[in-house]
Amino acid sequence: INAQKTTKYVELIIVADNREFQKHGKDLEKVKQRLAEIANYVDKFYRALNIRVALVGLEVWSDSDKCSITQDPFTTLHEFLDWRKVKLLPQKPHDNAQLISGVYFQGTTIGMAPIMSMCTVEQSGGIVMDHSENPLGAAVTLAHELGHNFGMNHDTPERGCGCRMTVDRGGCIMTPSTGYPFPTVFSTCSKKDLAASLEKGVGMCLYNMPEVKVLYGGQKCGNGYVEEGEECDCGEPEECMNPCCNATTCTLKGDAVCAHGQCCEDCRLKPAGTLCRESSNSCDLPEFCTGANPHCPANVYLHDGHACHSVEGYCYNGICQTHEQQCITLWGAGAKPAPGICFERVNSAGDPYGNCGKDSKGSFAKCDARDAKCGKIQCQGGANRPVIGTNAVSIETNIPLQEGGRILCRGTHVYLGDDMPDPGLVLAGTKCGDGMVCLNRQCQNVSVFGVHECTGKCNGRGVCNNKKNCHCEANWAPPFCEKAGFGGSVDSGPMRLAGSEDDLISILTNVGRETTLFGFALPQTQLAFHSAIHYIVQSKPSPPQKPLPADPIGRRSRLGQSGTAVGVHIPGTGIVPIPIPTAPRPPKVHKDC
Repeated sequence: INAQKTTKYVELIIVADNREFQKHGKDLEKVKQRLAEIANYVDKFYRALNIRVALVGLEVWSDSDKCSITQDPFTTLHEFLDWRKVKLLPQKPHDNAQLISGVYFQGTTIGMAPIMSMCTVEQSGGIVMDHSENPLGAAVTLAHELGHNFGMNHDTPERGCGCRMTVDRGGCIMTPSTGYPFPTVFSTCSKKDLAASLEKGVGMCLYNMPEVKVLYGGQKCGNGYVEEGEECDCGEPEECMNPCCNATTCTLKGDAVCAHGQCCEDCRLKPAGTLCRESSNSCDLPEFCTGANPHCPANVYLHDGHACHSVEGYCYNGICQTHEQQCITLWGAGAKPAPGICFERVNSAGDPYGNCGKDSKGSFAKCDARDAKCGKIQCQGGANRPVIGTNAVSIETNIPLQEGGRILCRGTHVYLGDDMPDPGLVLAGTKCGDGMVCLNRQCQNVSVFGVHECTGKCNGRGVCNNKKNCHCEANWAPPFCEKAGFGGSVDSGPMRLAGSEDDLISILTNVGRETTLFGFALPQTQLAFHSAIHYIVQSKPSPPQKPLPADPIGRRSRLGQSGTAVGVHIPGTGIVPIPIPTAPRPPKVHKDC
């Protein structure tokens, strides 16, 4: 079942900062109306991609800002995302949050968002400068930043993107810089980027229908959401193509019993156990129709910390994270992680070429030895130059060995604006050692996720899903896999039993009266990889690029060539072991190597 064919729902919260409130005359209702109008535009843009953007909350900071908002967009983004994680998300569950700011950001930036971060606790959001009197301007920028959250990259000339709107008619939404008229459609590149992201497992939280009672703007027949008193809602009459629903009255036609959902076919409910959402990767779990609801159960996946990809990685937000996958994303097919000594030596520098991110003062932080594999990704092999775009440069470092010879370590640096971090950092959730995982640029024990405690209640016959419920092996029943049954979890819907009626009678005889006909066996799935928390800006026309600062340890760089920013799909096989050389002598000339 193709994820692209399934309608996704982004439960969005929009926040207006205090400067935005002041900018519109301190009129609270006026600001709310503007934000709602922005959200309506964004929803309209994304409908063409089979995505609904559901506004589930508005917040206007009418008294004072609840986090630091400055002209520095990088700092503002991180302050906002941190506030969202700590304050907003626990208070109001949602999938994504965007800040609309009345502050004029410095440089060329009008919006900023982490790429491929949709649904993550730490990074699912962005910031947008309200740069036009027409709310359509901010809506286009918000749609652009949301696109980055989805994994869409810029429509640069070398990508050869198809856009059904010419430049003089606005072009497409993911163009690097925005002009007038504003773009309102997505390019072929954006659609391909989105498809690749969904295949990798990005957006695991988007497959459930939002609670209609939390939708902002009140009830309305024709908004596409089935609300109280409605039997169906297929949109406005002129756009409704649903044969089961009367668009004018939002009632079911004739003897129809349903009109929407993956478990509704020909106006009838599909039988219980019908597969309605297959697993998308080795960390995902499939769902089945219940026989009583037209909608597929909410998406579930393995609990963070489960081993995956032949134990080379750990599941994190439903994705199997490994250094190998990230190297392939940056360098193409054939790339693999460099030996550990590369991570240790390069990332101890604390400069643009090797670091563990930035500290609170915006300076590059040196990696401690134990955290080296959570800093800048170091690779070997692959293409001659990075494949993630023309703004990428190759940073090559030669490490001398005690026994003679040298090791070539390959990192990347990407120009994305003066205030943008380098996207060549190891992704959160990546394995950095046996039983260790990268979180907050530190190599921490995987026990921080609590997966072992959660799995412990499954009696050795199942694994833990992201709802902290057991997903039982075949022949064992949820919730704790302690009684005979047919596997699966309480979250995923019952499995339709294969075989003849005699098989069913035999099974029932063997397992006794307390059998639970609910669940399914965990299938073998193929690996799909994830590339997240790169940072992309949408900007005004860019000034000439600044050169990299002088390299204190003599590394060389060269401009990358154009290429897909999506990466290459790799099969679910383990990485080839790389022998770790003995520790090299510190070179006499370059103190940081």
